[in-house]
Amino acid sequence: MTASLGEDDREVLEKLRSQGEAWIVGGWVREFLSGSDPKELDIATNLEPDLVKSIFPKSIMVGEKYGTVRVRLDDESRSGKIWEVTTLRVDGGYGDGRRPDNVEFGDSIHVDLSRRDFTINSMAIGSNGEIIDPHGGKLDLESGIIRCVGDPAERLGEDGLRIIRAFRFLEMGENGLRDLDLELSRAISVNLHMLERISKERIWSEMKMILSKPNSGKIVRLMHEHEVIEELLPGVSLNLDADLCLDYSVNLAIICSLDNRNGEELSNVLSENLRLSRAESDTVSFLHGLRIHDLDPSMSSVRRFRAALPGYRHSQVFGYLRGIGKETSEFEESLAKVPSFKAGTAPLVDGNTLSEKTGLEPGRRLGRLKAWLHRKQIEEDLAGIEEVIPLIDSLNWKDSDYEEWPILSWP
Repeated sequence: MTASLGEDDREVLEKLRSQGEAWIVGGWVREFLSGSDPKELDIATNLEPDLVKSIFPKSIMVGEKYGTVRVRLDDESRSGKIWEVTTLRVDGGYGDGRRPDNVEFGDSIHVDLSRRDFTINSMAIGSNGEIIDPHGGKLDLESGIIRCVGDPAERLGEDGLRIIRAFRFLEMGENGLRDLDLELSRAISVNLHMLERISKERIWSEMKMILSKPNSGKIVRLMHEHEVIEELLPGVSLNLDADLCLDYSVNLAIICSLDNRNGEELSNVLSENLRLSRAESDTVSFLHGLRIHDLDPSMSSVRRFRAALPGYRHSQVFGYLRGIGKETSEFEESLAKVPSFKAGTAPLVDGNTLSEKTGLEPGRRLGRLKAWLHRKQIEEDLAGIEEVIPLIDSLNWKDSDYEEWPILSWP
């Protein structure tokens, strides 16, 4: 076990154990026993927060009321890691279905583990490397079962987010999915109302993790079978048979691709229900607009795609279109073959040059003419200003409606 701990990890544990007891808990234990390479190390201790803070003066008291200290080591040259160290607890009731009404600090690791959500998360590793597993988490881990600690209805009634977390922990990567314990499955279906008590931010945080994994499509379908997705996205027409990728924003857009709203309307609805960031909302809005388009593999279209969209958008577009069943291979092949732009992607003609050539004053018409020329430059891969300027004569730039002139964009 110590081979999986970094030097900093061991130092934190040793300093805590010099003053009391400390156990490795939570996801680190689960991942270690699963044969994975665990990353974040969470620690339970019988030391109270003030004492933990005194041992690690640079720590942050983010959850002192609930016994949690974010521990940082003194040496600035270290990795910058942060450890969540939480004092053993005995929780009171959960009146609001989100957090305990009151917290008492305890002295028993077994009692502390008994208040956790699922058996695979209710294990600890002691100072001698012994596995403390009072609820059969190791066996459930080996059997691939998600089971609650104690009565599942009671656990879900304490914190409705555990409904979403149950589905998140189904993921096993290339090994497929774990199974929901039958009693937990039943408890989820009768406790959906608990989701109303959970902040949208917490729900989206869990959903992002679900939608970033290899088996996200299967998990979303299981969530649909338990009516969870419909509870999270009321009124949204869902595509549950699509092929998902590893980009959570793309996958959200794919799942919602049957909705008839336009991109902006859909992203507003999703932002209201899941508290998307601006960047996430923009991604969904942009991708949703592509559902009505077929890829045009012509060289002018491919060049515009390459110049108008940042690189990260390329993979998002292909992931989305493949997910909703559209053919992308011909377009991707054309994109791979297109050479670098002869003159780069910046416009060759500036406003001053264009004003001198046309006599137009600075304003909307001049700006749109410049943008139109930029598009033509990209589509035809022109090398110099002497090739771009003559194109003005092909456009009725004096009298036509400049709002109808196409600019550099894709699609």
